[in-house]
Formats: sequence, structure tokens, C-alpha cells
Amino acid sequence: MIIASRSTLVVHGRLAMRESRLAAGRDGRHGLQIMSFEQAAVRLAGGFARPIEDESLRAAIQAALPVTPMGELESIKALPGMIDAAADTLHKAWRAGIDLASHAADHPRLGAIARLEAAVLDQLPFGMMRPLDIVAAATSRIGHASAVLGPLEIVGLTELSPCWRPLLQALTAHIPVQWTAGPRSVPAWLDGIGVTVTRAPAQEPGISAVSAATAYHEAIEAMRWTRSLLASGVSPSEIAIATASPADYDDHFLALRADANIDLHFVHGVRTVTTREGQAAAALADIVVRGLSQSRLRRLAALCRDSGPFETLPEGWLRVLPTDAPLSTPAAWNRLLARLTPEDWPDGADHVPALRTAVDTLAKGSDAASEIGDAFLKGRALAVWRKVLLAGPAASIDATLETLKQDDGLEACVCVAWMPASALAASPRRFVRLLGLNSSRWPRGIAEDRLIPDHIIPTPVLDPLPVNLADRRDFETILATTADTVVLSRARRDSDGRLLGRSPLLAGRGDETYLRRNATPAHAFSETDRLMARPQEFAADPQAVGALGCWRDWRRAEITPHDGLVRADHPLVLTILGRTQSASSLRRLLRNPLSFVWVYAFGWREPQSSAEPLVLDALGIGDLVHMVLDRALRDLETGGGLASADTETIEAAVARAAHAVAADWESERPVPPSVIWGRTLDDARVMAARALSYGDEIMPGARAFGEVPFGGLEPKSDAETPWDASTPVTIPDTGFSIAGYIDRLDISGDGKRALVRDYKTGRPPRGEIRLNGGRGLQRCLYAFAVKALLGDDVAISASLLYPREPVDLQLDDPEAVLAEITGYLRAARMSLAGGAALPGPDTGGDYDDLAFALPANASATYCKRKMPAATERLGEVAQVWEAE
Repeated sequence: MIIASRSTLVVHGRLAMRESRLAAGRDGRHGLQIMSFEQAAVRLAGGFARPIEDESLRAAIQAALPVTPMGELESIKALPGMIDAAADTLHKAWRAGIDLASHAADHPRLGAIARLEAAVLDQLPFGMMRPLDIVAAATSRIGHASAVLGPLEIVGLTELSPCWRPLLQALTAHIPVQWTAGPRSVPAWLDGIGVTVTRAPAQEPGISAVSAATAYHEAIEAMRWTRSLLASGVSPSEIAIATASPADYDDHFLALRADANIDLHFVHGVRTVTTREGQAAAALADIVVRGLSQSRLRRLAALCRDSGPFETLPEGWLRVLPTDAPLSTPAAWNRLLARLTPEDWPDGADHVPALRTAVDTLAKGSDAASEIGDAFLKGRALAVWRKVLLAGPAASIDATLETLKQDDGLEACVCVAWMPASALAASPRRFVRLLGLNSSRWPRGIAEDRLIPDHIIPTPVLDPLPVNLADRRDFETILATTADTVVLSRARRDSDGRLLGRSPLLAGRGDETYLRRNATPAHAFSETDRLMARPQEFAADPQAVGALGCWRDWRRAEITPHDGLVRADHPLVLTILGRTQSASSLRRLLRNPLSFVWVYAFGWREPQSSAEPLVLDALGIGDLVHMVLDRALRDLETGGGLASADTETIEAAVARAAHAVAADWESERPVPPSVIWGRTLDDARVMAARALSYGDEIMPGARAFGEVPFGGLEPKSDAETPWDASTPVTIPDTGFSIAGYIDRLDISGDGKRALVRDYKTGRPPRGEIRLNGGRGLQRCLYAFAVKALLGDDVAISASLLYPREPVDLQLDDPEAVLAEITGYLRAARMSLAGGAALPGPDTGGDYDDLAFALPANASATYCKRKMPAATERLGEVAQVWEAE
């Protein structure tokens, strides 16, 4: 049996506690108790006494604030941050040993804080006590100190809060108390109170100073320094990186840690939102604070697919949501849920009730934050959610979540440590790198308390351990306790490029080494860093070879494979040329062959945002007007017909159509703010009414058809069509089959005449146009399709109608224009099949939706450089660009 005498070691900080316990275990020091001074006081107080936990304090403040009169603070007590401010103020008063109740009459502000303190103490669980109360209880049982604590040794502290000092002095009369300062500074108040102070000479590490370009560069250099030490055989537990305010560097080190594959322990914890559970809580917080939308629901469903209402939904259920619809209002969700059928779901079952339950729960907002969290989260994510609700009001839960931290799961005693300077001062390591030694960052400035300013209680009294003095003391302590090496680092500029000053702590530390951002490191911290440090090795990497070759080819005037040259008769190119084309795809083939391949061979598309736009773009307005025209035209044709309708009848039909289209649009697509959306609908009604009322020629008994499919496309509605839409339409001598939807087709009563109209909601061109450089294919191709499907004995008229003006541009001699187009299309097919997928006049233009795949500022540089060679290679195809 091992009999050990009881003794107590007081340390500061979680890291120091863990390392001290590890050292005690290795040395076999049985009976040694390692704890903070607060824990030692609680141990002596006995019974059910315990310190006030931060979470319990915040929960008590949250419950007490609404019902506690706060005087001049009444107007701000419901604001985000009030719980943090109140907790901070109470902690300061308690640490300073200030009895707020006895000072309540001194100032109304102190009276308000005292009332809050009393209400909070009533809310706290039984046994939780203020430091003053713990000291009083411990003092009353001071006679048991020898049995409970034994000899007391305090290690690693440079200060002790005033609230604990009376107890420390009282203990000296009953047990031996030793303050092991080592090379650290010793507070003056220790003199004459009976505490034995032991000192040791300061360490003399090698000190060097460096300056990096930015804070991020500082972090990179710190990781390189760490890698060099590890490579030389230094144990990770002997390496530390620290700064006064780690939050400025946390994101940098989090990213670099993953890239470097180094176990870098965050002593102060990592932000909760960097974990999957934190992201699940953040996704739910986004909905609670900002409202339900499709994009937010998709994010939440991806993170919580195995919990809550989503657990019962089948795999792939998100496909029932229309891709472009924002679904940002309850009405939009109700319309969607009302029209869903069992056939819409992947498993053929009806899951609308489950989805409706989820939507209704999420729509309750911040007032039901606790209920929403219980419904959608579980496990660690739910614990995070409940903790955040204790830390602040539900209305600002997203902001509170950003500040929440948790342990990163690494063992501090065997890892390289990234920590605050205060933690390093209490638990020294042999190799240290200190970051952020810039003016106003280390040491930091003193700030007044948010609720008790200096004129009420002087700041030195409320906060006798100010942050700037603590920063200076920690810096000197680190230098005095580090055995081997200290590197002092600062940034020359901030993230915005502004110059930063040197910290006064660097004065007299010798010359600093200027570290260039693009310098070759002696030790790369990751594979990426290694490749960038070895240009010859990186140059041999296939990806680098391809990137460098592409860059050089883009800079050359001649056409290269990186500009769209492919081998002749490439199977993928032949495949897309063999597909049924549309007027839009053939226009792209003539004016931008490179984009034609990107879109139809690679399947590239411009990313679509489901966010609410400020205004509809030109394409959106065109779609809206076309939808109103189609619905109004069908309405009129089911009545007396468009040919016999007067202006009032047309306007009434357009109004009904606009109302129906608006409801569908709001359910499936993003919409602008209500005022702008209403004005947009008014404009759409005006243009639709003008388009349906316009007519230069009267065809007796004519019937009108809208959105008429041809070439194998499915009808958009159950309205009657003038032909079999599945019949293929082939352009002679080109090898192209075409399909599409004709905006409007009027056929005379005797079937001998047909009028093809294509609506354009933009501004009309100046003067007459035929092909318009290859842009105006639709009139001719649609006229050809109508003639092919109705027969050669039908006289065809084709026009472009611009309802804004209104202007109707007739196409003269459609057959001659078709013959001209046929030649261009035949040449384009042969050119692309021959491997010339090259830029055209639309490449990089204002309306090129794939311009992001081109070099930067392509229209002003790359396209101008390549266009002469591309024009020469395309030959006859390029002639269409000059066609009128």
C-alpha cells in the first residue's frame, strides 16, 4: 500500500493544470492535488459550495434581465451583447472583491447592477457562490486547511485577484504556503503576509526578431519554424506559438494546420462553427434569424439529414423543390406543397405532411428557437444550440454562435500548442514564437467597463489587473521562463495594406530580420509550400506544366489548343453536332464556337443564384412577358378568339394572365422587392397588351397559337397545336435538325396564310436587319419550320415584334435568307468538325455567360489578340459576322 501525504499545488490555466498532472503522474507524486486557487477555496469551503459557472451565470442573467428594473440601462437590456456585458461586469466586481449591494446607494448605475446581481444569485443553482461568499465560507472552516489542503504551493502565477488575497493570508497561519515564482515577477502585496516566496534566476534564451508581410504571413512563417524544429528532433510538447489576442490568427492557423498535417492544439479552443455540429446549428440559426428560404433549407437539410423531420424523407427528396425558386414566403411554400403529388417524390409516396411540418416549425422564427432546435438537431449540435441560447437573445443567435468556442480534441501535453500569451506565461515551453508584436496589439489598450465606466468606479479599482499591464507582464514572464529560443514576430502591414507600427516591447531587442513573402523557405510546412519553394520540382508537375503552357498560349497571337483547337472528327464534337439544335444553339455555333462546345459538350452553365434580386435582368423580363402573352393568348382563344377581341377584352385577359403568372413566378423563381416587383408586372402587362393588340394586316377568321412547339418538343400546355409537334424539322444541306417554341403563330381561316412572330422585349435595332451578324436566325428558322410543317402552299410572313415601341420588323424573302443561312451553317459544321472550336465576336462580351472561364479582361486583351487568327481559321463562317 502506498501512503501519500496530502498537499496542494495551485496553478493557472487548463494547459498548466494538464501538464502539471502529467508531470506529477510521471514522478509518482501520490496525494498531490493540482487545482486553481478558486478550486482550492471551494474545497476548503466544503459542503455543496461551487464556483459560478459561466453557462449558469449567462442563463441566470438571461432569465433575470427581463424582470429586473435596470434604471438608465433599461433601454439597452434587450439588445444583443447585454448578457455578455453584464457577465463581464459581474465577474470584474467579484474578482475585485467589490460588494455591489453595499455600494448601491452611491450611484443609480450601481443600484441597477446590484439589483441584477441579487436577481441572478436567486436564479443560480443551489451551492453556486460568489468569490466573496466562498472566501467567507472557507475562512469559517480555516481550521480544516491542514487536512483538506495540506502544504500549499502556488506555481506559475504572477498575480492573484484581490478577492482571494484575504483567504491566502488566513491560510498562512494554519498551513505552509509557498509562492514559487521562479523567474517571474512577484506582486508587492505578498510582502509581510506570511507567504514564503522562492525565486530562481531568469532563463537566457536566444532571442531574435522578425517582421513578416502580414498576419497571414506571420502564421505561415510560424508553421515553417515549427516544421523545422520537428524535423530537427524537437518534441512537439516543447514548442509553443502565442500572441496576446489569438482570435486575429485563429482562422489562419486552422487552415494551415489542415494543410500542414501538424497536430497544432488550440489551447483556447476553436470556434464551434468550424465543426460540422456547429455548422448545423449555424444553418438553423440562419433560418431562425433571417427567415426560411430554399437555399437555407437546402443547407440545413444537408447538415441534418439524419435528424428531425428530414429523417423520414426519402433520399433525393430535394428534387421536389424548384431549382430557381427562392421560396422565401409562407405563401410560396403553401403553393408548392399544395401542388406536390406522390409521383413527385423519389419513392412515389406522399411526404407532404412531413415537409409541411418542417416548414411550419421553421417559420415560427426566433420566438420558438428552443422548440426549433429540439425538432431539428440532436447530439452535439443540439448541445451547441442550447448553449448558444443561454449566451444571448434568440434574435441574435447567429452572432452569438460566431463567438462560441469548444475544445479541438487534441491532447495539449503531446502537441505543438497555439495559445494566448497568458497561458504560455503559466506553462512555459522550450521553444517559443510570439506573434502580433505590433503597436496597440501587444500590449493592448485599456478599455472602460461597458456598464460601469471610470467615473462611477475607477477602472484601476474595478479591474486591478488591467489588460495592458497583464500583456507586459506576460511578455516579460515568457522571456524569463523560456529555456531555449524565443522568436519575436510582427506584421508590417494589415490585411488592407496599411502600415503597422512596432510594439514598444520590441525596443532594445536588437535588429529584426525582414522576411519576404515570396522568399524560399528553409523548411516548407506543407506539400504546397514545398512545391512553391522548389520551382524546378513544381515545373515538372503535370498540373504546373499545363498551367504554364496555357498561360503562354494565351499570350501568343496564333491559335493554339488552349484557344479551342481540337482534333478533327472528335467523337464528342460530332455527337453534339448530331443533336437537334435550337435557334439559340445555332446562333452560339456561328458567333461563339468555343462557347458552343463548352455548353453542349461539357455541360457548363452560369451559376444561378436563388437570392432575391433587386430587379429582374433582361432575360427574366423577357421570360415574364412571354409567359403572360402565352397565357393571355390561350385565354382569348378559348373565348371569342384574338382576331375578334377588342382592346378591353385583351387588357382583361392580360390582367388575368399576369396575376396567374405572378403567382407561379413567385413560387418558382426569385422576385425583387414588392414595390419593384409590382412595377415590373405593370410593365409586363403593358407590353403584353401592346403585343396582342398590334396588327398591320387582318387575316379573316385567323386563329392564334402561342408557344407553339415543333421538332419533337413537348407542348408547354394542353392547348391545341396546329401540327404534330413530334414531326422532325431538318434544314436542307446542313445536317442540322431544329426544334423550338414559336412565340406566336397566326393562321388564316382558309389555311393559306401564316404569320410567325417572335417577341423581343428589348430595344429595337436601328434600321432594317436580316441576319444581324448571325444574331437574327429565329425569324428565318421559324418561318422555315412553319412552311415545312404546314406545306409549301402556305404563304409565310415572319417578323420580330418589339412591344416597347411598338415596332414590327418583317423579314423580306425568307427563302433567300434561308439559303444564305444554309451556307453559313454548313461551313460552321465543317469547321467545328474539323477541330476549330474557336472564339467568336460574342466571346467575352457583355452577354457571354461563360466569360468567367476566359482569361481576365478577355474582351480587351485576349479576344483582341486572338481574333485575327480565329477569323482566318474559321473562313466562311466568319463572314456571317458582317451580314446585315
